[in-house]
Amino acid sequence: MDKRKIIYTGNVVDLGIETVTLPTGDSMELEVVRHPGGAAIVAIDGQQRVCMLRQFRHAAGGWLWELPAGKIDAPESPDNTAKRELREEAGLTAEHWQSLGSFLSTPGFCDERIYLYLATTLHTTDSEPHPHEVIEVHWMPFSEALDMCDRNEIEDGKTLLGLARAAGKAGIVAGQQETL
Repeated sequence: MDKRKIIYTGNVVDLGIETVTLPTGDSMELEVVRHPGGAAIVAIDGQQRVCMLRQFRHAAGGWLWELPAGKIDAPESPDNTAKRELREEAGLTAEHWQSLGSFLSTPGFCDERIYLYLATTLHTTDSEPHPHEVIEVHWMPFSEALDMCDRNEIEDGKTLLGLARAAGKAGIVAGQQETL
């Protein structure tokens, strides 16, 4: 990046016009959203049920099925964000955590990276949802969540990818389901 002009700074993102030199040598201006990133959690209990949230999202036009997830608060690590969000949104803690990798949500204009985790050996605790979040916590068989993906009932990208990566860890993709 050669130059950045901030257009807007908000609570979650900032938008800037960045002057960049491309690998071809050409120079151009790009609109770029900078985001601190986030973490999403596939929480599986001992009965092979997954914790899913039904959450109202104004920008999406209504209710969505999602995994517990949230924004990284600096200087918090992605691991600590995942633990905090699981507690706040779902009222859960986990003894075992496994990384499911990370991904860029919309790399054409935004640098948001979301870290995915598998959480098992769960324990209930008090939830601490933010007052502006409208969330319902639901438990469903992991296989039902995968079927919902196939029926296009789950539209959230981090949830689709998190469930798919967890299914891969369990051998479900290969048709040999194991316990998560």
